[in-house]
Amino acid sequence: MASKTKTAILSLVASLLTALFHGCTVSITMSGASIPENINTFSVQYINNRAPLINPELSSTLTEGLKDRIQNESRLSLVNEGGDVDFSGDITSYSTKPMAVQADAVSAQTRLTVSVKIRCRNIKDPKKDWEQSFSAYQDYDSENNLSDVEEELVKLIVEELTENIFNKAFADW
Repeated sequence: MASKTKTAILSLVASLLTALFHGCTVSITMSGASIPENINTFSVQYINNRAPLINPELSSTLTEGLKDRIQNESRLSLVNEGGDVDFSGDITSYSTKPMAVQADAVSAQTRLTVSVKIRCRNIKDPKKDWEQSFSAYQDYDSENNLSDVEEELVKLIVEELTENIFNKAFADW
């Protein structure tokens, strides 16, 4: 029994040493992202608000949120322009709609939804370029005025959107 364990451990050590000496081309982060070693920088262009209903702070909140997410969850360095991976995009929708309509035809909940279209250019490997729409929402009590809860809702929505964008960009490698 001890010799089987010893053999398994030696085999594992040999495999690790082989991988170490042959060099890895992918770096895996704690967030689950796997980023090729030749990708070192990223840039995020200002995400324009093209939605019919405009929250004046949403563009900068989303742009900065995406920068923060990538900086905090990867080894990549932020550059102003021309990163190895470059993000750009538009906010395409910012809307509310009633949810959970009660018997008296009054809505108990309202849903705030934000949709964005993001483009990701990979300068080192253009086959990895993509463009995709993302959407996230938060519900709130209809008794509340949107302006009273909007800041907190937008914060939660931006967190979800940036997580989904990050995962699309770096978990599929």
